[in-house]
Amino acid sequence: MARDLTAYREVAVQVVRDARTGLPAVRPLSGQPFAPDMRVHGGGRLAREHPLGAIFLVQAKMTDRLGGAPFLYVYPGDPVRALTPAEAKRWLGEYRRLRI
Repeated sequence: MARDLTAYREVAVQVVRDARTGLPAVRPLSGQPFAPDMRVHGGGRLAREHPLGAIFLVQAKMTDRLGGAPFLYVYPGDPVRALTPAEAKRWLGEYRRLRI
């Protein structure tokens, strides 16, 4: 079964230190319709290969996998675009949305 590409949308994410584990993790930037502490599955490669603070634009969809806590899912084969802080600020300004 092919994946539903209409469920995916552009999301700016950043490599941060996870508050619970202390390990690098990927979280959505503030100013989007997703809580900045929401988990991002499929972003492990980004967290392992890039320094803390690195910002990326990814295609992600929100899911809850059978009723669990909601999270963003990034398909590993999709392209990822690195953003500078200035580009991220400009992108967030253009695509500002209410938080989910």
